[in-house]
Amino acid sequence: MGSFSRSSAIERDVVKAEPLRSFLRLLRPHRGRLSLATCAFLIKDSPAWVLPPLTAAIIDLVVQRGALHTLWMYAGFTILLLALNYPFHMIFVRGSSRATRSLAVDVRNALTERMQRLSIGFHNRHSASIVQSKVVRDVENLELMMQQALPTLLSTTFTLIGAVVITAVAVPAFVGVFVVTVPVAALLVRWIRSRAILQNETFRHEVEKFSTGIGEMAAMIPLTRGHGLESVAARRVAGQAESVSIAGQQLDALNGRFGAFSWVSYQVLGVACLVGAAAASITQVIPITPGQVVLLSTYFTILTGGIVNLLNVAPVMTRGLESMRSIAEIMEEPDIEVNENRTSVDTVAGGIELRNVNFSFPDGQPALLDISLVIGVGETIALVGPSGSGKSTLLNLVLGFVRPGSGQVLLDGIDMNTLDMRSVRSHVSVVPQESILFEGSIRDNVAYGLSGVSDARILDALRGANALDVLDRAGQDGYSSAAAVNRGLDTIVGDRGSGLSGGQRQRLAIARALVRDPRILILDEPTSALDAASEDKVTDALKTLFRDRTTLIAAHRLSTIRSADRIAFLDGGRIVELGSHDELMALGERYAHIVGQQNR
Repeated sequence: MGSFSRSSAIERDVVKAEPLRSFLRLLRPHRGRLSLATCAFLIKDSPAWVLPPLTAAIIDLVVQRGALHTLWMYAGFTILLLALNYPFHMIFVRGSSRATRSLAVDVRNALTERMQRLSIGFHNRHSASIVQSKVVRDVENLELMMQQALPTLLSTTFTLIGAVVITAVAVPAFVGVFVVTVPVAALLVRWIRSRAILQNETFRHEVEKFSTGIGEMAAMIPLTRGHGLESVAARRVAGQAESVSIAGQQLDALNGRFGAFSWVSYQVLGVACLVGAAAASITQVIPITPGQVVLLSTYFTILTGGIVNLLNVAPVMTRGLESMRSIAEIMEEPDIEVNENRTSVDTVAGGIELRNVNFSFPDGQPALLDISLVIGVGETIALVGPSGSGKSTLLNLVLGFVRPGSGQVLLDGIDMNTLDMRSVRSHVSVVPQESILFEGSIRDNVAYGLSGVSDARILDALRGANALDVLDRAGQDGYSSAAAVNRGLDTIVGDRGSGLSGGQRQRLAIARALVRDPRILILDEPTSALDAASEDKVTDALKTLFRDRTTLIAAHRLSTIRSADRIAFLDGGRIVELGSHDELMALGERYAHIVGQQNR
C-alpha cells in the first residue's frame, strides 16, 4: 500500500512544464537522509575554506618570524581537520547514495504502475523500446544528476559562504569581488541551460528512435536472416546510429564551447584578483598582509574552480531535467483506464451482451458498426471474418481495453462501464495468438501472478492443456518420481520460451489459462501459426479449456471454430452471419465459402 501511495504522490508531483520543481518535489521524502548528508559534507569539505586562512596565518608567521610553537599548533589543527574528511565523507556517501537509489526505485515503480494503468491504445501507439528507455535511461540520468551535481553544488555553496564570511572579517574591501562573481556565474549557468534544452531534447528523441530501431531489428532477426537481408538491417541501424552520433556531437560541441568560455573567463578573473590583491599590498592602498594576498588568491581560485565545475555539470543537469520532462510525459498521459470509484465484482457467471455497439479508431475510421450479440453463460462463440473485419476490436471491447463509442457492453446484465475492470479480469483468461512466456521455470510461467498454487494443480493444468510432454526435458525417467516432476516444473524455458516449440509454448499458455479456472475465456487466433501436428494437440487442449466456460475465440482455422456453439461472421465491422457451423453451411454464404476453400 505504501508503494502505491508513493507512486500516486509521484504522479501528482511530476509536471512537464516544471522539471526542476518536479525533481525537488521528488526529493521531499528523502529530506532526512539528504539533510544528514549535507551536514556531513559541510564538515568533510570544510578544509576547502578553512585551510586558506590557516595557510595565510602560516605565511604571515614566517614573514614576521613568529614563534615555532604557533606553527606546530597550526599544523596540528590542520591535520585534525583533514582527518575528519574520511568518516564524514563516508556518512555523506551513504546518505546521498541511499537517497539517490531510493529515488530511482520510487520513480521506476511509479512509471511501471502508471504504464500498467495506461490504455492498450497508448501501448499500441508507443514503441516498447521508447517506454523501456524512459524507465531505464531517463531514471539513470536523474541518478547521474544527483551523483554529479549535488557534491559540486554543495562544495561551491559552502566555499562561497565560508570565503565571504572569512574575507569580510579579514579583508572587507574584497567582499565585493565575490559578490559580483557569483551572480555572473548564476546567469551563465542559466544561459547555458536555456541554450542546451533544445539540443538535449533533440538528442533524447534520436536515442529513443534508435532504441526503437534496435528493438525492431532484434524482433526481425529470424526474418532478416531467412531472407538474407543482414546488410540491409545493419545499414538501417547504422543510419539511426549516425543520427544519434550527429545529435550527440552537436550537443558536445555546444557544451564544449560553454565550458571553454567559462574556464577562460574565470581564470582571467583569478589572475586579476591575484594581481589586484598584490598591488594593494605593495602600495598599501588597502592594508593587507602577504598571507592575506595568498588567502584572497586561494579563495578566488577555489571559488572559480567550483563555479567552473558547476558549469561543467550544467550539461548533466540539463540532461537530467530533460529526462524529468520525458518521465512527466508518462505521468501526464491522459489515455488511462479509469477504475476508481467503480463497482468491484467478486463473482462472474459469464453472460455477455453487446447492445448496439459502435466503435471507431482515434483517426475516425469505424471499426465496429451496430454490433448486437447475446452470449449465454458457458457458450462458445467463434468470431470469423477477413483481416480488419473487427474481430480483435470486439475482443478488446469485451476485455474492457477499449470503450464503445456508443451502445453498451454488459456482463451478467451490468454495464461494464460501471465496473472495475481489474476485478472483472481476475475471472478472465486470455490466450493470445503469440504466446507470451518469460525467462523463468515452467512452474513460474504457468502460475504467473498467482500465489500458493500447488504442483498438483499446475500438473492438472498441464495435463488438461495436453502439455505434459514439455516436462520430458526433466530427465529420462519421465514422471515416475516426484523428483523428476520437480525437475520438469523447474525447467527454465528460456527468453520468450526460446527453449520450446511453437506448439509447446501455446499449450503452456493454455495451461496458464486453465490453472486460473476462469469464467470467461478470450482467444485470439490461438492456432494460426502452428503446424498440423501441433494444431491437433492444441485443438484437443482447447476442448478441455472451453468446457463450462463462456468463450470468445477469433480464428480462421476450421478445426478451431467448428466445435463452437455459434459462429459470428464479421465483415466491415458488422455481424453479417450468425449461427452454428451446420446452420451457416446450410446457408451457403460467406462462411460456407471459407470452409470450402479450406477443404480444397
